[in-house]
Amino acid sequence: MLRVLVVDDSVILRKAIINLLSELGHQGVGEAGSGYEAIHEYKRLKPDLVTMDITMPGIQGIHDGVEALKEIRKIDPEANVIMVTSHGEEELVLDAIDAGAKGYILKPITKDKIETILKKF
Repeated sequence: MLRVLVVDDSVILRKAIINLLSELGHQGVGEAGSGYEAIHEYKRLKPDLVTMDITMPGIQGIHDGVEALKEIRKIDPEANVIMVTSHGEEELVLDAIDAGAKGYILKPITKDKIETILKKF
């Protein structure tokens, strides 16, 4: 069972991901609605995995998912972060992979997509 921190500015999407994780036998241990909150919650919870929306408004800019990933990797170079992205964000995905993301999930999120990526962990 993985302990997962779910980061997305959409409360609805966070809840949906947590429900899918639960159906797959994993635990959503926390939620964050911004990159700033993600960094704080990562320090507090020390999850096994983070799902991170790649584009969220916030103090670090429109694309602060990548910036939050970089900060989390400074805290824990072994952090497992999976980016959640939409079509048309390929350049940001490459930036995230370069910054240490372990993979990505393309929206819309489905149980099969989450299950496939979680098999890596």
